[in-house]
Amino acid sequence: MIINRSYAHRRVEMVKTVIVNVDPINPDISAIDGVAKGIREGKIAAFPTETVYGLGADTFNVDAVRKIFEAKGRPLDNPLIVHIYHEKQLDLIAKEVPEIAKVLIERFWPGPITLILPKKPSVPDEVTAGLPTVAVRMPAHPVALLLIERSSTPIAAPSANLSGRPSPTDASHVVKDLLDRVDYIISAGKTPFGVESTILDLTKDKPTILRPGPITVEDLLTVLEEVEISEAALAERPYKGIAEAPGMKYRHYSPEAPLILIEGENVVDRAKSVAIKYLREGRRVGILTCDENVSKYPENCYRISLGSLSKPYTIAHNLFSSLRKFDEVGVDVIVAEGLPSKGIFFAVNNRLRKASSEIIRK
Repeated sequence: MIINRSYAHRRVEMVKTVIVNVDPINPDISAIDGVAKGIREGKIAAFPTETVYGLGADTFNVDAVRKIFEAKGRPLDNPLIVHIYHEKQLDLIAKEVPEIAKVLIERFWPGPITLILPKKPSVPDEVTAGLPTVAVRMPAHPVALLLIERSSTPIAAPSANLSGRPSPTDASHVVKDLLDRVDYIISAGKTPFGVESTILDLTKDKPTILRPGPITVEDLLTVLEEVEISEAALAERPYKGIAEAPGMKYRHYSPEAPLILIEGENVVDRAKSVAIKYLREGRRVGILTCDENVSKYPENCYRISLGSLSKPYTIAHNLFSSLRKFDEVGVDVIVAEGLPSKGIFFAVNNRLRKASSEIIRK
């Protein structure tokens, strides 16, 4: 199998997307059954999870999985995550489930953590980018769980956006990116967490975070003795090695305007200085900040606050929708404040780094 070619410039066969509106807490089974039937027939569907909207297909249908890559313009060497609705489905996916995985499953599933495990040969290479491992999780969203159960198959899914764009946290984002490129969009409101799952590799000598997310280092250390953090999770630029999991290798989450990330000391003063420089050049400047700092920037900037620093999960929830808002208003450049890399702020900083065109640090 060739895994290094990209679908980014392939022509996508257009389809008529069916939008299915459901209640996020008590979804209508008959509505979900219609989409599940499509999944079994080899169609692809966008659906909500507790992190972001995913774009799913039957894990074992290679042609359907390839449609995901085509619709997104996603490189084939960027693996997908397999979503299951019950622990018993692990037997279809994982060659073995070590004891440490069982401890994590007991504590965090259903929930926003993906485990990297040895894969069974029956899992197609297209799902895992030819790797001997598979990424698997059990989402904590009633719609996602019901869709997987009614489809009678694990569902392989990345985020439901065009490759490289900010991940979708509302069905309207999916419609903007993928309307008539996918068969179904299940619309069920905003996603609770707003950033993708934590990815933890259990095939290495020590449990290793490949992508930070809502389950934080601190959370993991409540059940594990130690946790490693991969080079890719800390990288300021796209990772040059093999993508062992989604979100590692390529530039992701990017708004249309270049994003300049300010890290280090005196972030606000330095960000303000950069903003004023671009204002003097006649640029329309966007500022990505927090409640505590928003008033410190010039009023002729387009200022978006992610929320209060005292509510870190709110900041994470608002990140991708805020980046998309800058696209809607048409700024020329975005200046973003870096955050302290602890708790879920570690995940927010990871996404900002991968979205950035430039990082300025003192």
